[in-house]
Amino acid sequence: MYLKSIRLAPDLPPNAYYAKLPFVQSMQKNGEPFRFEAPVTMFLGENGCGKSTLIEALAYNLGLNMEGGSRNFNFPAKEEISDTRLWDYIQISRETRERDSFFFRAESMYNVATEIDRQPYLSKYYGGRLLHEQSHGERFLALIQNRLSCGLYLFDEPEAALSPTRQMTLLVELQRLVHSGSQIIMTTHSPILMAYPNAKLYEFSENDMKLSPWDEISQVQVMKSFLNNKQRMLQILLEENAKQNDASL
Repeated sequence: MYLKSIRLAPDLPPNAYYAKLPFVQSMQKNGEPFRFEAPVTMFLGENGCGKSTLIEALAYNLGLNMEGGSRNFNFPAKEEISDTRLWDYIQISRETRERDSFFFRAESMYNVATEIDRQPYLSKYYGGRLLHEQSHGERFLALIQNRLSCGLYLFDEPEAALSPTRQMTLLVELQRLVHSGSQIIMTTHSPILMAYPNAKLYEFSENDMKLSPWDEISQVQVMKSFLNNKQRMLQILLEENAKQNDASL
């Protein structure tokens, strides 16, 4: 355990948009720092609930490049990321200093791969092939399987380019990293990744954050419901959409 806890700064502006995010409201309500209690911690919830905002703030406070990469990556982050200011108002507490760290950010992986391929000698750390010579999903796994070994790793929706089979491959890689002594903090929408044994799953709701078991996570329940009742779910969804279209005519 490298990262021990997160604490909110007392001067966090009450009118800032991030003051209304679930994890901020939950921490303010509890009056206690958020503590990391397992090698794998996952933040879950619907789009827009603040998962990526939180992991960006952690990356910034760990000195990692905001587009992704390690502390040695210094190419500029795009403006909309740099406008996210939550990082000024969280304080991290370490258990010990990590040997390695990396911020894996799915939405900007193309930019990270471009930066790596600009320096071909780096390819030996990423499987020996230029990342842009591989598919989107292949380069995701090439980075994780070859670059990451033992350290503190932040993943922002790493399943984005991976098929269900490759998500299972990533699940195995998580086990490898944990066995090597790594700590992993992740945002994800993938029920497959959420199933990692003994991971702490924190689900963000409208104005709260709670620790939940896998089978009570809303995204898991929605997926189960769809797979177990495909025809009924399609009928409800598509008929409702047809009614809305008719009403708009």
